[in-house]
Amino acid sequence: MSKVLLITGGGRGIGAATARLAAERGYAVCVNYRQNRAAADEVVRSIDERGARAVAVAADVSLEADVLHLFDTCDRTLGRLTALVNNAGILETQMRVESMDAGRLQRVFATNVIGAFLCAREAVRRMSTKTGASGGAIVNVSSGAARLGSPGEYVDYAASKGALDTFTLGLAREVAEEGIRVNAVRPGFIYTQMHASGGEPNRVDRVKALVPMKRGGTAEEVAGAILWLLSDEASYTTGAFIDVAGGK
Repeated sequence: MSKVLLITGGGRGIGAATARLAAERGYAVCVNYRQNRAAADEVVRSIDERGARAVAVAADVSLEADVLHLFDTCDRTLGRLTALVNNAGILETQMRVESMDAGRLQRVFATNVIGAFLCAREAVRRMSTKTGASGGAIVNVSSGAARLGSPGEYVDYAASKGALDTFTLGLAREVAEEGIRVNAVRPGFIYTQMHASGGEPNRVDRVKALVPMKRGGTAEEVAGAILWLLSDEASYTTGAFIDVAGGK
């Protein structure tokens, strides 16, 4: 059976690195993006050059109608889904909790938590042996912030990733008998464009001295962990977490 991966937030950073590595390992890849079509198209082009199949699909995962469109498009263009990477996530400008308003909290949780729920729901409907499918794998991209709390910077983001960790555990146990494995990676101190959204593009360079390995990580290092969790080498692994954070 052909392997089909849908990755949310696949146009840049960890998502793009995961999409490219998945294509190298035999997946057809649905590259979801929210706004930056050019970046997603570039990922698709690089996959096409490797002789693999890929498609870019615009969707805001916090919106149920967009999620339905995303998965339907993947079905029609690439075939039955076998893997999902819930990678889409946002953070906002560094700020203490006392300064956060409800709008910010709603935006962060809508994408980071509700979006992951909606996408996992659609994946389970397509993968579960209860529906006649052959199973599959889901990897949630959490964050080391879920363990550390991100005080003074992104407590809301950290809390949303903590919710994603709990979701990973619950869903893993809920669908374990249906041929679906659910795991998570928790990146930390990774060089990606996401830090610019928080107002500090060079954040990793500032904090890397606090990391036991004394360096920041790369998106490709995170992608390697994700692809292992998706692979048959992890066939007896579910409800598990891999920290990709230099020992922090």
